[in-house]
Amino acid sequence: MLRRTKALAVAATVAMLSLVAVSAASAQTGGHAARKPTVVLVHGAFADSSGFTGVARKLLADGYPVVAAANPLRGLSSDAAQVKALLASIDGPIVLVGHSYGGAVISSAAAGDPDVRALVYLAAFVPEAGESAETLANRFPGSTVGQSLKPVPLPDGQVDLSINPALYHANFAADVPARDAAIYAITQRPATGTALGEPAAGTPAWKTIPSYNLIAGADRIIPPAAQRFMAERSKAKVQVVPGASHLVFVSRAGTAAAFIEKAAKETVGHS
Repeated sequence: MLRRTKALAVAATVAMLSLVAVSAASAQTGGHAARKPTVVLVHGAFADSSGFTGVARKLLADGYPVVAAANPLRGLSSDAAQVKALLASIDGPIVLVGHSYGGAVISSAAAGDPDVRALVYLAAFVPEAGESAETLANRFPGSTVGQSLKPVPLPDGQVDLSINPALYHANFAADVPARDAAIYAITQRPATGTALGEPAAGTPAWKTIPSYNLIAGADRIIPPAAQRFMAERSKAKVQVVPGASHLVFVSRAGTAAAFIEKAAKETVGHS
C-alpha cells in the first residue's frame, strides 16, 4: 500500500511538472504553437498593393499572416514613418518586404525594430545614408526610368511622376502579359519627385537585420548591375531570376513567395 501511495505521489509530481512546463511554453508563444511571422508587403512607385495578389495568395495558403501596406509615395521620410507605425501595430515577428522604391522605405522603417527579423528586397533599392532612389537608378547604365516618366505638376509645387502607359509594358513589365500590363499601367500610383529624390537618412536597417535580395535579371528600371551592387554591399542572400522584369513579384509570384518564405524560415526558425 505504501509503495503504491509513493508511486501515485511521484506520478502526480511528474504530471504537475509537465503541466508547468507546458504552461511556460504556452506563455512564451501566446498560448499556442510558435507562430509564423507576419509578412508585411510594401509596394514601390508606379504600382500598388494589388500587384502582390499572387504572392499574398501563396503566403496565406502556406499559413503566413500577411499585411499589405499602403505606401503613400509622397516622401521617403514620411512614407517610412507611416510604415513604421504599421509595424508597431503588429504583434510578433515580422518579415518586411519591399519592391523598388519600397526597398528604400523598409530600410528606414525597420531601423531599431527588434520584431523585424528579415528584410526582403524584390528588385528594390537598398540605399545607404545619403543615397536616393534616383541616384541609385542612375549609378549604373541601363535604366529607362528617366525616359519613361510622365510628370504632372501639383498645386503645391511638387510634381507627380508616373510611367507613361505607352511605355509601361516594355520598360516596366516586359514579362507580364500585355493585357495585364495595360491594367497595371492604368492603376499605377504616382510618386512625387521629392520621394524619389529624397536621400535616405540615418543608419539603414539592413546593417543590423538579415537581408535577402531577389534580383530581376532583365530589369529595365533598376539595372541588374545596380541590384547586385546593393546586394553585395548589404551582404544579402541573393537569388537572380533570369529574364525577369521590374515587376518580378507579379510575373514570378511563386518564386517571390518562395524567396520570402526562405527568409522567414532562416531567420525566425519555424517549420
